[in-house]
Amino acid sequence: MSEALFETYLPAILMGLVEGLTEFLPISSTGHLILLGELIGFQGPPGKAFEISIQLGAILAVMWIYRGTLLDLLTRAWRPGRERYYAINLGLAFLPAAVIGATLHGPITTLLFSPWVVCAALILGGIAIILIERARPDPAIHSVPEIGPLAALLIGCGQALAMIPGTSRSGATIITALLLGADRRTAAEFSFVLAIPTMLAASAYSLWKARHGLAAEGIGQIAVGFVVAFAVALLTVRWVLSVIGRIGFTPFGWYRIVLGSAMLAFLLLR
Repeated sequence: MSEALFETYLPAILMGLVEGLTEFLPISSTGHLILLGELIGFQGPPGKAFEISIQLGAILAVMWIYRGTLLDLLTRAWRPGRERYYAINLGLAFLPAAVIGATLHGPITTLLFSPWVVCAALILGGIAIILIERARPDPAIHSVPEIGPLAALLIGCGQALAMIPGTSRSGATIITALLLGADRRTAAEFSFVLAIPTMLAASAYSLWKARHGLAAEGIGQIAVGFVVAFAVALLTVRWVLSVIGRIGFTPFGWYRIVLGSAMLAFLLLR
């Protein structure tokens, strides 16, 4: 019995761990989940319930970390001040992904969700991160309200590109923010907070699209994956915020290149 439970819940633990670890790093959570699912043959409970639940676990972790910021936005964005600029920036950055995601979600999911696309996106994205870290301008933006409407919209366009699996939502937004003159911590914070409306909207849209296939089957796997994703994302985001000013994003670029190349070799030789 214990062996059967181990075989049932170990894949859910691994998927939740990978979601929590990769969702807010510039290394692509979707890409990692596709590759891991391919390696261990994990299908998960029917109706996309598992994928949505672990994503919600990661979102909840960020909402907890930034609960003070979110409360300030809800209570103070209605009057002039930093919170209003913060809220405007988030809205503008959210817009491109919302529009493009609503119109192209089906074709993107059908045509691009494959290990081959993930490998290519990981490698190309890693190269881009390394080059941009070396060539980025000196930081002139040191807080989210300083980003400005045009820059926020451009960051949102970068986020829209991340619908290609393997690109990384956080990677695209962070790198775009760095190019526009944000310092590393500001770029990371804006990416993390922007993930909240973006991922909530994506989860709601996925639930609506899959509503006829949702079932309570596999509730144990869903619960385990959710808890693991929440706990690991909580630790990961706090770690990133504490060290990113010192280590930068270049190590993540090299990691992407190594992982993408290794998985490409695996796919070619299997």
